[in-house]
Amino acid sequence: MSENPAPTGNEPAARRRGRPPRTESADTRDRILAAAREEFSERGYEKTSVRGIAKAAGVDSALVHHYFGTKEQVFEAAVAVAFAPALDAPVAVADGPLDAVGERLTRFVFGVWENPRTRTPLLAIVRSAVNNDTAAAVFRRLVAAQLLRRIAAQVDLPDPELRAEVAAAQLVGVAMMRYVIKLEPLASADLEQIIARVAPVVQHHLTDR
Repeated sequence: MSENPAPTGNEPAARRRGRPPRTESADTRDRILAAAREEFSERGYEKTSVRGIAKAAGVDSALVHHYFGTKEQVFEAAVAVAFAPALDAPVAVADGPLDAVGERLTRFVFGVWENPRTRTPLLAIVRSAVNNDTAAAVFRRLVAAQLLRRIAAQVDLPDPELRAEVAAAQLVGVAMMRYVIKLEPLASADLEQIIARVAPVVQHHLTDR
């Protein structure tokens, strides 16, 4: 007599090798994204590998490909999550009188940079974009599609996209000098002093004819 009974047809289907059950999928995806942000932050885009991300997340590299695809796609997903707080900037543009929009936007952007929780991933994004063309292309796509076009939609003047881009260039440039290059005395200057000097320039770009 056989010790193993014949299958009845009621047994649960065998799970595909290398893939978690559905109840674990969200947690696994989040863990991979968290590991990716850490790897890109510490190593930069070029030195980060899918295998390294998988190892840091405690999963097989096939799972990284399953959820995100290529390294570029992993980077884009990690950037999107890290960049999410900055996507509220268009609300800062629209919420209040037009003659103070420059200060509202400047204060909002530097508030994101001043927060250690959001500054660290932003530094990783900027450093990767500066040093690698692929990372730069991902960063441009995200900034153009999700941030600048939304800000431009709030500007009821000629050349709104150009105005939004020049205003963003002003803010990104100061942020680079203060937080990435750490040029003194800008790096140690009081934030209110910086806002007082930068906000009128941003205001000019967005609203002056």
